[in-house]
Amino acid sequence: MTIQELQNLKNRFDIIGNDPALNRALEIAVAVAPTDLTVLISGESGVGKENIPKIIHQNSLRRTGKYFAINCGAIPEGTIDSELFGHEKGSFTGANEMRRGYFEEADGGTLFLDEIGELPLPSQAKLLRVLQSGEFIRVGSSKVLKTDVRVVAATNVNLKYAVSRGKFREDLYYRLNAVSVFMPALRERKDDIHLLFRKFAADFAVKYNMVKIALTEDAVALLKSYRWPGNIRQLKNVAETVSAIESVKARPGSEKKEIDAATLAKYIPKDEPNLLPVKVDRNADDAFTASEKEMLVRTIFQLRQDVDYLKSIIGKGDQPAEPSSMPLIEGEPQVREETFLRLEDPDEQHGGVVIREAREPEEQPHGNLSIEKTELQLIRRALDKHRGNRKAAAEELGISERTLYRKLKSLEKTGE
Repeated sequence: MTIQELQNLKNRFDIIGNDPALNRALEIAVAVAPTDLTVLISGESGVGKENIPKIIHQNSLRRTGKYFAINCGAIPEGTIDSELFGHEKGSFTGANEMRRGYFEEADGGTLFLDEIGELPLPSQAKLLRVLQSGEFIRVGSSKVLKTDVRVVAATNVNLKYAVSRGKFREDLYYRLNAVSVFMPALRERKDDIHLLFRKFAADFAVKYNMVKIALTEDAVALLKSYRWPGNIRQLKNVAETVSAIESVKARPGSEKKEIDAATLAKYIPKDEPNLLPVKVDRNADDAFTASEKEMLVRTIFQLRQDVDYLKSIIGKGDQPAEPSSMPLIEGEPQVREETFLRLEDPDEQHGGVVIREAREPEEQPHGNLSIEKTELQLIRRALDKHRGNRKAAAEELGISERTLYRKLKSLEKTGE
């Protein structure tokens, strides 16, 4: 493309900037537009990826057909298939009539699938089929339908990594990535930052009949030095906020107001340590969260007591009470008195049922030491939390105050 053709394209789609990487992305979009090759657009959120599929559609032979932009991350997983492929009447609750999906509606046109990395795996298989053969089936139907749709996809995540983690189909990735277009982040387009700021400030001033905001040299330097994690979207918000607030302070009758670095700094977010990018362990997905660890500790605590109880009643020839139920996967475990320690003296009643106390065996297996240590830590943590209040600590652990005292005394004797 010539420089003039490229500039005309930018003017047509309201694109600001002269960065080489941006120009390269636009040139690729125009070059592949006449074909039916699938295109995968990558780049951070807020860099303007949505302009590329519009350029492709308007410069293709499908320009007279329909164009739909679908955000795959904004559609619930349970309805994504219905949205894309349609459904038959009565196929699920609420399906009161037959509905045509986007692939059927866009026949002969272009579909832009944004945030393609959020597409569920079952839907990925159906998308692969329609890309390869143009065939799809509505939800609740067995009839195979055909469509002729050009697909352009976009992602702000690393799909190769998603493939390695089993989150995205490898065959679908290569099918979508026939042509790759990369949109650079705003921090990589230093010379374009001020151009964009001026455009946003000027548009805002015209729209609301306000004084136009201009930046001094030191303010421009500050603007370029910021990392802009939200990219163009964030820059536009800052430009409009500055325009709205600072234009009011301008002298009456003035056409513009200059903003220096000190004033602009008030509107640029500070880099806080907890907001900066952090290194993520590749095994982080497999690690337990703090709440999951707490649940596991409490569950082990309970199971250990149940084992001790069974040992004690086997030795005495007693019959165990009916085992209680406890959720081990979902939610906080509901630790109840009868399952936590099988608790009190023989004459103590719990819900109308006599519950015998589980007594510690005289000889503890060596393998139980780490569990005993965990139990003691859990009890002490509850006591510390409630500043030594045994009643409150016992209520949190789901046991009685007397049992808490005996258990603490027994564990301390072991020397843990």
